Amino acid sequence: MKISKQARRDAKELFRSSFVNGVLDPDRVRQIVAKVAEAKPRGYVGILTHYHRLVKLELERRTAVVESAVPLGGDLRAGVTQQLTKLYGQGLSIAFAENPALLGGLRIKVGSDVYDGSVRARLNALQESFG
Repeated sequence: MKISKQARRDAKELFRSSFVNGVLDPDRVRQIVAKVAEAKPRGYVGILTHYHRLVKLELERRTAVVESAVPLGGDLRAGVTQQLTKLYGQGLSIAFAENPALLGGLRIKVGSDVYDGSVRARLNALQESFG
């Protein structure tokens, strides 16, 4: 479905109004969707579609997944959380997961940013440099 330029502009304007203190507010998002669905302005399906996409991208950008080969201790978790919060700001949702395939080290994914300091990645890089 092609979304008109006006619908994109309207969705961006609504998206900007969805923030409270620099963080996406779920209550505002619900209110905006309800008001647009109730009012049904011209091109409202396109507006809601683009708005949904913008919200989804923001949620992905504000979510971090930290993978490690073994469970991380409390001090290391706190340090990683502190560094990610310093780098990406408040409101970051951080999930810790175990992935034995990493062999060691950490892989951190925040939105489209990936920081791979795992042993598996280093071994793969070494293998590619020989072949």
